[in-house]
Amino acid sequence: MHSSWDSIFEPIQGEIDLILARLQGQEIAPPFQLIFKAFEIDLESIKCVIVGQDPYPTPGNAMGLAFSVNPSVAKIPASLRNIFTELNTDVGVVLPKNGDLTSWSKHGVLLLNRILTTETGESDAHSNLGWEKITNHIACELGKRGVVAILWGKKAQELAQFFPLRVESVHPSPLSAYKGFFGSKPFSKVNALLRSSGKSSIDWSL
Repeated sequence: MHSSWDSIFEPIQGEIDLILARLQGQEIAPPFQLIFKAFEIDLESIKCVIVGQDPYPTPGNAMGLAFSVNPSVAKIPASLRNIFTELNTDVGVVLPKNGDLTSWSKHGVLLLNRILTTETGESDAHSNLGWEKITNHIACELGKRGVVAILWGKKAQELAQFFPLRVESVHPSPLSAYKGFFGSKPFSKVNALLRSSGKSSIDWSL
């Protein structure tokens, strides 16, 4: 974790420690060493946060960044494929060869799951552990700093109250992508909000 997060995490560290203690001995996604990978980004560099639901439960997929998968994963998850389709349509980014979104974090994008862990092989298994309180706290701090939020789906939109600057739509999953995700132009809308608040645009290339 980048040291710039220290003051943000200090008030909630005790609650995080309790969650981690409950996870000991479990097979979880992402692996323990990657739970807080999203926070390797310098807090001061963040322009946008993309909020996911919870990590991919398929073994080997989750890597600690919302929607992202390890570059070695051959089959890109359906939601991520839909994100790439919209990315290409919206801002012309060439469809990438793998699902690794790490380069976005280098461009000021925080990839934050609403719930930071799940049980391997089971979606939404850790919704009762207290992660939502942790991500509420983080979202509140980000909103105060003028970070633009991309909120796809109901889980992510629980954080809308914290972000005066936000872009919302249905989730990019195959179940809802054709009901308002495709054509929603989230990436160009984020850049428009950034420019209107005096900040530089994000390079969305991968």
